[in-house]
Amino acid sequence: MNKTNKVAWLVFGILAVGVGLYPLVYVFADGEIGIQLSKSKELLANVFWNIGFYGHILFGGLALTIGWVQFSKRFRNANMARHRIIGRIYVVSALVSGICGGGIAFFATGGVVAQSGFLVMAVCWLYFTTNAYRAIKISDIEKHKVYMIYSYALCFAAVTLRIWLPLLSLILGSFLPAYRVAAWLSWVPNIIFAYFWVRRKGIVIG
Repeated sequence: MNKTNKVAWLVFGILAVGVGLYPLVYVFADGEIGIQLSKSKELLANVFWNIGFYGHILFGGLALTIGWVQFSKRFRNANMARHRIIGRIYVVSALVSGICGGGIAFFATGGVVAQSGFLVMAVCWLYFTTNAYRAIKISDIEKHKVYMIYSYALCFAAVTLRIWLPLLSLILGSFLPAYRVAAWLSWVPNIIFAYFWVRRKGIVIG
């Protein structure tokens, strides 16, 4: 791995772990913070919304924190048993977070544009993660690799959302229109990047 790749890998890991651990701030905060400030008191008091919200951010954070190491060939090949354990934890976490995320997407700030963006992302994340698991269960390693690349690209939307949102807020002048755009821009470019990454690596699935 050359110096540029090492730096990119380090940045990738720092962003994944940093944003992955961020949901703990919600757990230990005294009162509402972040996106909770844009929600009504009725919604914040709704037990089902809270289950969905905390299920989404905590399990999604776990998936983001542990998932990035799986892309290191050296780490993966050094201990396949460890790779499988982390993979199982990632799959369970992604599925729980995706289901919860799909549920709370209907209450997303920003109306139907933001709601549909987050809902489609959740469905895609569930689709790719489920297919990655199915592929490895039948020992189709190539398909497993492809689907996992797409799955983590969607998981990484938690990072890209936090990059796009302040930039869009600055460009568009306010939070609400920025959030609507970010609901799509946080993950669609990630999928496009994953597509070209898969093609560059020459991974082909039938």
